[in-house]
Amino acid sequence: MHELSLAENILQQIEDAAQTQQFHRVKTVWLEIGELACVEQESLRFFFAVVTEDSIARQAKLEITGIAGQAVCNDCHRTLLITALYQACPHCGSYALQITQGDEMRIRELEVE
Repeated sequence: MHELSLAENILQQIEDAAQTQQFHRVKTVWLEIGELACVEQESLRFFFAVVTEDSIARQAKLEITGIAGQAVCNDCHRTLLITALYQACPHCGSYALQITQGDEMRIRELEVE
């Protein structure tokens, strides 16, 4: 259910941008969400529609792009794609992985009027 707070945070960022950049309507929001970010995309879409109902982002289209998980093994120093947190390195079996990509979420772009 943390998707509700994520949707509220996205709206707050949009409203802050609207105030500084002087736009009045948001038509499309492009998000980048990492595969390791633990975000349920359909829940986020639902809550985004709910929290933006009476805002400048009302009926805005939400476009989500996934970002693959990536890590570096601290033992064998290889870069690898991962699909879950706390998985072992397929090369050496170590769990000492440092995530370098895929645990983030950000607003990439807004289409506004």
